[in-house]
Amino acid sequence: MPIPIEGYPLAAAVSPRLQVVESTDSTNADLVRSVEGAPEAWPHLSVLLTTDQRAGRGRLDRSWTTPPGTALAVSTVIDAQAVPPASRGWIPLVAGVAMTRAVLEQLRGSGHSATLKWPNDVLLDGAKLCGILAEVVPGHPDLVVVGAGVNTRMTRADLPIETATSFAAVGRDVDDDRLLADYLRALDEQVRALGGAGGDAAAAGIVGEIEALCSTLGSDVVVSLPDGRRLEGRAQRIDPDGRLVVVAGDGETAVSAGDVVHVR
Repeated sequence: MPIPIEGYPLAAAVSPRLQVVESTDSTNADLVRSVEGAPEAWPHLSVLLTTDQRAGRGRLDRSWTTPPGTALAVSTVIDAQAVPPASRGWIPLVAGVAMTRAVLEQLRGSGHSATLKWPNDVLLDGAKLCGILAEVVPGHPDLVVVGAGVNTRMTRADLPIETATSFAAVGRDVDDDRLLADYLRALDEQVRALGGAGGDAAAAGIVGEIEALCSTLGSDVVVSLPDGRRLEGRAQRIDPDGRLVVVAGDGETAVSAGDVVHVR
C-alpha cells in the first residue's frame, strides 16, 4: 500500500511533527542524524515514517528489509529528560508495551492474539509482527529515537523467516493511521508515567503492564547471549532493571541483552 493521500490525520493530531518520506534506507538513521543536527526542530513525540524502508536495522545489528508498501517503519523522538539515566533502559520495553497495546486494538474481536516477547518484539499469534530498536542521539543524551517496524501487508510468500507474520498473513486489515496514533499515545503515556515515578517502573505501572502482556514470562526459553553463549531455562520474571531473569538448574541469571526463543 502506498502512502495514503490523506496522510495520517489521527497520528498527526498526537505528534507535534509527523514527517512522511516515500522511501529511505533507515528511518532511525535519518531521524537520529536530523535530531543531532537540529534537536529543537524535533520535539518530543516527533515522527519520521515510511512504507518503503530499504536497509532497516534491528537489534544485534540485524538487517530488516521488506517489499515496498508491505510494512510501516516509524521512528519517534522521545525526550527522556524526566527519566533518570539509570532508568532509561526501560524505554525500549515501554515501546514494546505501547505497540502491543496498539496491535491489540487492531485485533479487537477477531480471535487473534498479540503478546510482547521480551524485550520488545510484538508477536501476533505467536509469530513476530514488529521489532523495535532504541538509540540515544549522539551529543544529546536526553533524546532517544525509538524505531518500530510493523509487518502490515506482507504476504506469506514475502515473509523473511518462518517465525515472522503480518496482519495480511492472518487475514486482517490494518488501519495504519489508527495503529500509529494508538502507539504514540501509549508510548507518551508510559514515558511520562516513568518520569513521574522518578524512574521506578513498578510504581509507574510499567512492570505490571509487561507482566500482563509478556508471553516470555513462564515460558521455557533459549537465550543467545551477545558473547556467543546459550542460556536455557524458564523465564521467571523481570527484575528492577528490566532484565529477564531466567532460572536454570544452576540458579538464576539476569539477562540484559540477547536473542530469546520460546521453546514452549
